[in-house]
Amino acid sequence: MPEEPAVRTPEPPLPRHSPPPTTVLAIGGNALLRGGRRATIAEQFDAAGQLAGPVADLVRAGARVVVTHGNGPQVGFIKRRSDLVAEIAPELPLLDLDMCVADSQGSIGYILARGLSGALPAGVRPVAVLTHTVVDAADPAFAQPTKPIGTHYAQDEAERLAAAHGWAIGEDAGRGWRRLVPSPAPRLVVEQEAIAALLAAGQVVIAGGGGGIPVVAAPDGSLRGVEAVVDKDATSALLARELGARELIITTGVERIALDFGTPRQRFVDRIDVAEAERHLADRQFPEGSMGPKVRAALDFLAGGGDSVLVTSPAALGDALAGRTGTRIVRTADAGSSPAPPTGDRNAAAVET
Repeated sequence: MPEEPAVRTPEPPLPRHSPPPTTVLAIGGNALLRGGRRATIAEQFDAAGQLAGPVADLVRAGARVVVTHGNGPQVGFIKRRSDLVAEIAPELPLLDLDMCVADSQGSIGYILARGLSGALPAGVRPVAVLTHTVVDAADPAFAQPTKPIGTHYAQDEAERLAAAHGWAIGEDAGRGWRRLVPSPAPRLVVEQEAIAALLAAGQVVIAGGGGGIPVVAAPDGSLRGVEAVVDKDATSALLARELGARELIITTGVERIALDFGTPRQRFVDRIDVAEAERHLADRQFPEGSMGPKVRAALDFLAGGGDSVLVTSPAALGDALAGRTGTRIVRTADAGSSPAPPTGDRNAAAVET
C-alpha cells in the first residue's frame, strides 16, 4: 500500500512587530530668533543646536521623528527684502508669498539639519523635504488676513508701512504690530507618502516648514501657488494624523499653558483633557495670535486618533519629555487635570509663530 503522507503541523505565523511610534515636533519660527529683530544667522544655528539633544533622545527611545517648523518672522523678512530690492532694482520680480515660504523652507531646513546632524545616532540623518500644502481656493480666510508675519513694529511705523505697501496689519498678542496675511486651512500635505517612506528608512524628517508652501490643485493634478501662509501647527496636526503619530509636541514661548493669563488668578496647567480645553477655548482663555491656534491644532490631532499633545518651550523640551514640566493635552477625562498653583510671570511670554 502506498505510504500516507505525513501530517504536517502548520508553522506558527511569524510575529508581526508594530512599527515604532511616530512623534511630530513642531518648532515655532521665533524659537530660532531669540535675538528678535537683530537676530543673526549664527544665533539661529545655536538655537537649532540646542534642539538636537531632545530630538536625539526621542530617536534613541525608539520614536520616528518628524520636525516641522514655523517661519512667521523669517517669511516676513524675506518678503520685506524682496520689496526693498525692487525699489532699487525694478527689473527683479517681487517674490510672492508662496515663493517666500519655499525660500524659508530651504534656509530653515538647512539650519535645523545642520544643528541635528552631529547629535543623532549612527545611521540616522536629518532629511529636509520641500513640502507643499494644498488649500481650498474658496477658503474664506483669503478675504480676511489674520496670520502675522515678519517684524514687530510700533503702531505708527506699522501704519506707515501699511499705507505705503497696501498691507493689512494688526496687533500681535501685545508684542507689537505686524503685517497680516491670509491663512487658509490645510487640506493635504502633498509629500506625506515620501515623508512616511523616509521615516520607515529610519531617518529624521524635517517637513511642513512654515505650514507648507500654500498651493491649490488643478483638475489635472498640477499645483499653483497662492498668496497665503498656512498655520504650521494646523499643518503639523494634519501631517501627524496622516502619519498615524501617537504624539504631537508643540514648542512655543512658555513652558506650560496658563489659564487667566496676565491676571492675579494666573495659573499654569500641567495636564488638561479635551473637554476642558474646548471649554477654555469657548471662554477665550486662549486668544488668537497666541495659544488659540495651538490648542485647536492639538484638539484636531486628538480627534484624529492621537494619544497626547505636549506644549512647552524649546528650552524646556528635555525636561518636558521627562515629565518635569510642560502641559499635556489628552483625550479622556480620566487622565485628569492638575493646574499648578498661581505663580508670577515666570514663563509668561507670548507664544511663537
